[in-house]
Amino acid sequence: MAPKVLMVAEKPSIALSIATVLSGGKMSTRRGSTEVHEFDGKFLGLHSYYKVTSVIGHVFRLGSLFLSSELWLLFPLLLIVDFPPAYQDWNTTDPLDLFQAPTLKSESNPKAHIRRHLSQEARGCSHLVLWLDCDREGENICFEDNNVRLLCTSVIECTGFHFKDGEARVYRARFSSVTEKDIAKAMDNLVEPNRNEALAVDARQEIDLKVGVAFTRFQTGYFQGKYGNLDSRVISYGPCQTPTLGFCVQRYLNINTFKPQKYWAVQPFIAHKGYELKLDWDREKLFDLDVSLMFQKLVMEDGTVEIINVFKKQEHKSRPAGLNTVNLLKVASSSLGFGPQMAMQIAERLYTQGFISAILQGVTVMRNFKLTAYANPTLGSLIYFLDLELSIFVILSFSYPRTESTAYPSSFDFRGALVTQQSNPLWGGYVQTLLADGYHKPRSGTDVGDHPPITPMRSATEEMLGYDAWKLYQYICQHFIGTVSPDCKYIRTKVEFSCGGESFSFTGQYVTAEGFTSIMPSLAISEKKLPDFAKGERIKISKVELYEGNTTPPDYLTESEVISLMEKHGIGTDASIPVHINNIYIRSFIEHQITLIAKGQADHSLVVKHVIEQFTQKFVYFVKQIEHMDALFEAQFSPLSESGRALSKCGKCARYMKYISPQPQRLYCNTCEDVYYLPQKGTIKLYKEIVCPLDNFELLLFSMPGPEGKSFPLCPYCYNNPPFEGVDKLFGAPKTGPGKLGKGSGMPCFLCPHPTCPHSLIAQGVCACPECSGTLVLDPVSAPKWRLYCNMCNCLVFLPQGAHRISTTKERCHDCNSTIIEVDFNKNNSPLADGATLHAGCIL
Repeated sequence: MAPKVLMVAEKPSIALSIATVLSGGKMSTRRGSTEVHEFDGKFLGLHSYYKVTSVIGHVFRLGSLFLSSELWLLFPLLLIVDFPPAYQDWNTTDPLDLFQAPTLKSESNPKAHIRRHLSQEARGCSHLVLWLDCDREGENICFEDNNVRLLCTSVIECTGFHFKDGEARVYRARFSSVTEKDIAKAMDNLVEPNRNEALAVDARQEIDLKVGVAFTRFQTGYFQGKYGNLDSRVISYGPCQTPTLGFCVQRYLNINTFKPQKYWAVQPFIAHKGYELKLDWDREKLFDLDVSLMFQKLVMEDGTVEIINVFKKQEHKSRPAGLNTVNLLKVASSSLGFGPQMAMQIAERLYTQGFISAILQGVTVMRNFKLTAYANPTLGSLIYFLDLELSIFVILSFSYPRTESTAYPSSFDFRGALVTQQSNPLWGGYVQTLLADGYHKPRSGTDVGDHPPITPMRSATEEMLGYDAWKLYQYICQHFIGTVSPDCKYIRTKVEFSCGGESFSFTGQYVTAEGFTSIMPSLAISEKKLPDFAKGERIKISKVELYEGNTTPPDYLTESEVISLMEKHGIGTDASIPVHINNIYIRSFIEHQITLIAKGQADHSLVVKHVIEQFTQKFVYFVKQIEHMDALFEAQFSPLSESGRALSKCGKCARYMKYISPQPQRLYCNTCEDVYYLPQKGTIKLYKEIVCPLDNFELLLFSMPGPEGKSFPLCPYCYNNPPFEGVDKLFGAPKTGPGKLGKGSGMPCFLCPHPTCPHSLIAQGVCACPECSGTLVLDPVSAPKWRLYCNMCNCLVFLPQGAHRISTTKERCHDCNSTIIEVDFNKNNSPLADGATLHAGCIL
């Protein structure tokens, strides 16, 4: 019987491309959780039956880092590391306990049924081939590669395949594009997955989970509710965002502390052979006005400049090296008009469609965000981030697949890549000339052992790709063509002048051979032509100006600059350069240890134990020093007592409480010093000055946005402290622990079982919801479009239009036990007989 081979790709589109190439287009396709393509072929020299399927690139929650969906990252993983349920309550679990807590793996998206799908498809298969991106080998393993390694490990676990000594049953295919040539080459060079890399993944995941969750929970819990203008829903800690935000804060501080200084510069002008030239002063500028005026006077008294020297030199501008991911991001941000996230979405599509080779996917970007509070516990240091709108762009995380190499392998087929572009209507003629006259080998770049530089694989037009994708594809093509083009050559001329004992100069240049700049005009040399000058010649000065200016602070960091800083300091890469940011130092140490695990040179459990012990000590120190950070916050943020506006009366002291609208929405009683959290993502107002019969707090009315949004009353005290046992379903979220509520979740009046309160579920509930186990409740402020809504789900039932008033009664229907409702119509448009305006009945 022919052996069966299961192949798993990272995306359905890649699985389709692989199956199409290997089967020659002769395959059958059936639906599963993802498509499965089947065909006959040869595997390791034997006739075999192939099944090609994929996992799904999707959004998932990284463990318990933020339990209420506050932070989501982009990774195509199947299994995630998480804490057991006993440790997932923020309020009942001490963050310090998380460092020694057990962890478990769970399916990241159970509804997709990918684990079951892979397990079913693996039945009867003797070989597994993983078509997952592979960025690094050996010593080049880095943080981003953990995602790929974890995906490999996850797929192997889901399929049930195991490593067997002396028997290779699981393989990885290494490829950089989905072209026929690359797929065939990958099939001829299959390799085995590395068990040590799987252990390295486990170590990194456990460390990231425990450290990130512990610091995040403590910071959030400590600062939540302390300041009115601090968005403290989640104050997060992360190994990449800490140093990256540090760059931005440092630049902000440089700008804020910058003191401009006035300066002056002497600027003589000459007219020569039809050119008017402004000469550059060798001193550039002076910060003393009197001295500057003295030099201006000396030059004016002389009145002429003497030419001291004329230098001419042949210069060249080197063609670019191969295009890697970081440079693509920088160009997209600075020249093409869209940020890294959009650039990577487009590049990913071009990659999966076979137009370009390997790229980077899944970059999370925050634009112009508000810096709130952030701690850097790695060496016991504290960083505070001001609550200011900064014009900066920050990348939080990199994932897969990517290329950092700018050097092409010696076997790269440059001619073949150029041939695919020779028919392009824009640059085809240039490419044909290159092929005819001979192309140049690209500059020596950096080879980090991953994919070759990003290269066009197929020809395309704007009509095929669309405007944005075409812009990116056009740049990738022109960059590649530029790498094999001649250098740009130009003549640079510098003329030196003397006047009044001072030295001046003027520099010009003109191009003699455009070279690669003819295909990459954005890098062209800016020509500045000069007339002929002769040494010793004297020329009359037409005027002498004294320019007055001010020194200026640096600009806020741009996306391109942030990317460059991340690359320089090894954030999101495998660089181990000595750096000056404390937490990068610690992270470099951890990455070194993870790399040793992946190479089989360090014990997984010992490394995890050592790193966790280090961070446990730092966490304890950070907790002890948190008051210093709080002191910094007090200087920047407003305490609750000085925030918000008076809204409703406290039932304890009868004084007005303040409504604080910044997330999370809450009330604060300055007298009692109590905080009452409110439902989130809606509007709050006072509800008719009605008082809760249980605690004397004034009721509030919460309205959800949109035409179908619910409106309901609530008591601030009851909402945060449900007075009745057995209320296990709360608005906003289920209980997160025994007797504890999550911020923003609680018991509104429509869940309250109070027997006599006119706003409780007993009084306002009408009948059972037809779509769930909840109760349909009368919306008290929905006039004139009266309606019922479910207190559990989103079900809405609209009542007769035109009613002046609709209310519930104490009567019950004899047939269905629903509450009888009373409808009061306006006498001018009453639908009732004989001009009656009042009617009571059961809606069912």
